[in-house]
Amino acid sequence: MTWNINHIPDLAGRTAVVTGANGGLGLETARALAGRNAHVVMAVRNLEKAEKARQDILDTHPNASLELAALDLGSQESVKSAAAAIRAAHPKIDILVNNAGVMAMPEGRTVDGFETQLGINHFGHWTFTAGLMPAIVAAYSARVVTVTSTAHHQGTPIDPDDINLEKNYSAWPAYGRSKLANYLFGLGLQQEFEARGIAAESLIAHPGLSNTDLQVQTVAHGGGGGSGRFFQWLAAKTGMSPARGSLPQLRAATDPGAKGGEFYGPRFINNGWPVRLPVLRRNNARDIASLWRVSEDATGVSLFSEGRVPG
Repeated sequence: MTWNINHIPDLAGRTAVVTGANGGLGLETARALAGRNAHVVMAVRNLEKAEKARQDILDTHPNASLELAALDLGSQESVKSAAAAIRAAHPKIDILVNNAGVMAMPEGRTVDGFETQLGINHFGHWTFTAGLMPAIVAAYSARVVTVTSTAHHQGTPIDPDDINLEKNYSAWPAYGRSKLANYLFGLGLQQEFEARGIAAESLIAHPGLSNTDLQVQTVAHGGGGGSGRFFQWLAAKTGMSPARGSLPQLRAATDPGAKGGEFYGPRFINNGWPVRLPVLRRNNARDIASLWRVSEDATGVSLFSEGRVPG
């Protein structure tokens, strides 16, 4: 039987945090979780757009329990403030979906000086997850889901001597690198939980080709070149709806049968119902250990107060 939102169990009494919940996959993830009675914290950069998204969810689920939190993943200060505010309001967080991201953007820097895609897609979520960690650990069997992409297959590990790709920047390889970082982060976090005897679980998911505003924003910001325009057209013509595209991360976040360290995505790579996928990539252990060192050095943040490189 194909897995869909009707398989999500009742989430009453649970708190979920979704980054980028003001549109696309994040909005549909928030909608589905709220529809199953979770209290959903919509962590977003654009609060005006998020208020419209909140009203959209309420139109679907009038009794939904929703909360907005200001979060700019391109600013480590904003990330730390958002995590502290959410943690203060919610001592226990049951579900965290690290969903937000940018794709194939022109070369740029975050306010902290990081290459834009790596700074937002990975370093932002690294520090956000670290800030929420006490509340994640305090929950009973919490889940952290990090959203990657099939582009992780084209990604290369971060070079500690060139984290900003100053020697050779190209939009799509930079995107693949950031999505590989998401992939390795999700796997490495599961190793951390297991090593520390923590009941929380970390999973990864990818949405396949989904027709969201991600492609639109890439083109609008002059990113992706001809490939960006092609993928925008392809997504519009053949891509899944945002609701369908959100199913892999929703399954990873809520399926009672899903386990830490697992990977979910569409059955047919870019399309289809969500299924568990094999975790494929050589040198995962080495690359995860390297990612931990680079991330801690770059942000000055450890996921756990005492730090530890998984392996």
